[in-house]
Amino acid sequence: MSVETNAEIQPQVGTQSMKPAVKKRVFSGIQPTGNIHLGNYLGAIRNWVETQDQYDNIFCIVDLHAITLPIDPKELHANVRKLAALYLACGLDLKSCKLFVQSQVHQHAELDWILNCFTPMGWLNRMTQFKTKAGSEMDTVGAGLYCYPVLMACDILLYQTHYVPVGDDQRQHVELTRDLAQRFNNIYNKSIFTLPEAQIRDAGARIMSLEDPTKKMSKSDPNPSAYITLLDDPKMIKKKIARATTDSERVVAFDPARPGITNLLSIYQILTGQSQQEIEADFEGKGYGDFKAALTDRLVETLSPIQQRYNEIINDMAALENLLKQGADDVRPIAERTVQKVKKAVGLG
Repeated sequence: MSVETNAEIQPQVGTQSMKPAVKKRVFSGIQPTGNIHLGNYLGAIRNWVETQDQYDNIFCIVDLHAITLPIDPKELHANVRKLAALYLACGLDLKSCKLFVQSQVHQHAELDWILNCFTPMGWLNRMTQFKTKAGSEMDTVGAGLYCYPVLMACDILLYQTHYVPVGDDQRQHVELTRDLAQRFNNIYNKSIFTLPEAQIRDAGARIMSLEDPTKKMSKSDPNPSAYITLLDDPKMIKKKIARATTDSERVVAFDPARPGITNLLSIYQILTGQSQQEIEADFEGKGYGDFKAALTDRLVETLSPIQQRYNEIINDMAALENLLKQGADDVRPIAERTVQKVKKAVGLG
């Protein structure tokens, strides 16, 4: 199957030119809801930035997913621009990736309807996140939340994606995407869709809540002390880290049986690049106060340049809107080619 790519041209050997190296395609996105926090950055965005030259990257602000639950229209519109500015402030380079807003590429919604017609109800009934998000409102929540995994699959399949960087809690969604792609390909005996693979990093893939370290850090957490946003000022960061849950042992060491201090140490490890042994040696004989102060300094050092760049970008809204429009224009032809293959296979049009 042919895959659109920003291929690198390899040097010529003698009089014969070598074929261009084809970069594997990565697709990922974040909902423009809540506050983009440290877990999003360390578990996703930071990794995108570090590897953006290795892949053909497509990053999407998935605003269609955001309306599966009630949200204020003005808040949604503002959050989309805020998130785009943060992506860019964190270091995404539009020379190495495409960045766009999901709803500006209508092929996402078009493919979503088609693939919903091919998705067995039993598959959706097994998806755990619907039950979690719907809660006691399961009988009244919109059907969009129930069909959310199909739209996520369409986001991925539209671009013939090879790798999907996700947290371990999203692995089930990628597995559903693979199953749906394979089912469709088998029904029509054609290689319409590329089968994507989940790309899960061990370090930083699951940053936990500062208040309850047995739960993943979440931007939808009603307690703002549970997470650090990328736009928190130094005083707020210091306050949240000082209050972060630890334990009564007072020994600065990695220990799965002590999730509070281990979560904070994991954050520190990612920020410094040190090994567990090096960190424990540095804080041997020291208490939680010393460690939390050092962690606070690292966080401020990491987030300050991001915040400065964010303010520059968000204050030039016209330029930001142009960048998002260009991103949608760049990916739309790729998405349309996939939709046309699907429609031809099904017999639509």
